[in-house]
Amino acid sequence: MTEQAISPLRRRMIEDMAIRKLGAKTQHDYVQRVKDFAVFLGRSPDKAGKEDLRRYQLHLSESGAHTPKINATVSALLSPLVKTFKAATPPS
Repeated sequence: MTEQAISPLRRRMIEDMAIRKLGAKTQHDYVQRVKDFAVFLGRSPDKAGKEDLRRYQLHLSESGAHTPKINATVSALLSPLVKTFKAATPPS
């Protein structure tokens, strides 16, 4: 069996979540939320800023998402990603 191609950023995120011992469903959900965010941005989320996250929250709200989904999405985006993205971004 061959392994599906995976971006270095996604691999690192999955490794970081495994280190934190997040469950398989939580990891799957977090990866899906990041994927949805990347589609919204039209680019990799590794350079997303606070304003991008705010725009995405507004988008979710305007799309009819309820508070629990918005909160879970923000948690998914912030929790493992802050460390992963900072570690994956070279210093400027």
